[in-house]
Amino acid sequence: MGALTTAINNVWVVLAAALVLFMEGGFALLEAGFLQTKNMVSIILKVWMDLTAGGLAYWLFGFGLMYGANRLGLFGLPHFATIFAAPMLPPHLSVYAFWLFEVAFAIAAVSIVSGAVAERIRPMAYLIFVLVMCGLIYPISGHWVWGGGWLGQLGMKDFAGSGVVHTVGGFAALGGALVVGSRRGRWSGQVSETPASLPLAAVGSFILWFGWFGFNAGSTLSATSSLIGIVAVNTQLAAAAGGTVGFILPALLHKRYDVGTALNGGLAGLVAITAGCAYVAPWAAVVIGSIAGIVVTYAFTLVQRIRVDDPVGAVAVHGAGGVWGVLAVGLFARQGGLLYGAGMHLLAVQALGVVALACWGFGASYLVFRVLAATIGVRVKPEEEEMGLDAAWQVHGGFVSEETTPEPAWASAGTMAH
Repeated sequence: MGALTTAINNVWVVLAAALVLFMEGGFALLEAGFLQTKNMVSIILKVWMDLTAGGLAYWLFGFGLMYGANRLGLFGLPHFATIFAAPMLPPHLSVYAFWLFEVAFAIAAVSIVSGAVAERIRPMAYLIFVLVMCGLIYPISGHWVWGGGWLGQLGMKDFAGSGVVHTVGGFAALGGALVVGSRRGRWSGQVSETPASLPLAAVGSFILWFGWFGFNAGSTLSATSSLIGIVAVNTQLAAAAGGTVGFILPALLHKRYDVGTALNGGLAGLVAITAGCAYVAPWAAVVIGSIAGIVVTYAFTLVQRIRVDDPVGAVAVHGAGGVWGVLAVGLFARQGGLLYGAGMHLLAVQALGVVALACWGFGASYLVFRVLAATIGVRVKPEEEEMGLDAAWQVHGGFVSEETTPEPAWASAGTMAH
């Protein structure tokens, strides 16, 4: 019976990992749809960097730092370039299936950053950031919660990653966007804010929603878990509530319908329920998703008001949505939640955790991008940005002669925008 259980669990977790990895297609299409037409193909190349280089970095360094033997509650004892018997591994699951599932989460975290720095970042600078994010930044904070680290020891609850993946990724995106700077002419109306293809963005959102069932239900790590059903139901309800609010709000506030806000409302609902999907009742999932739809709308406005150029709304959806999702566990968890009469302890732990994760994601990302700006540069040339990165990077095919094309983006020194 033990061998059969292990086999079934392995199949379940590998399938869930495949669903999460398929979400990269959703990220690529969503971001391509929200950007300018001249940068649609280049963003797909960046998401491909997440999937390829990011996965290798997590194999080389990340997994060991995240799930190795705990050291001072801060990081795991590294086992580089190996897949080993992680101390936190469930007893009836292959370590290889577990690693595949976990690498998909690391890749998702760095993909959040790709859209926030789109249309103006140098490809080699972004590639280096991907390696650092998946090999160091994400695994260290992941260890704090899931690998036996200090936040997990305090009792923080984050079932599938509103904090570990989305808050860290969202605030890393904020740090990157601040250092890379705004697109030239963004605040003077010279940059088109008309999405290249809302149907493409919608298809990307549908794929993300579909993959999220692997993200959340797969986090049970067991095909026989009694939580699979409630996790899936809560995921669906929160996304539906967030998407409904995202549809209604623009109609009430601005007398118009906004597809982008509706899509981001649904995604914010998914982000927010990810922490508590196994801990809350279905009615609470609807409340959490509904509030997420409101949070993302006003967070997007705030990000614009402080003049952070985030073309796809990654900071609002993942950063703000992730913060709300982590805090919501402290309110709505059936065991330990404030609204169930359990007091403030869990909510206080959740608040401490989300502050720590947000500060780490922002601070580490900001530092890495600053170092890159001071060394190889993070910005493409003005003329490359003007013509679009699809042409500047020659992503449509082979290189052509220097007489007919400008110097490629990766050959330029690059400067920061002011």
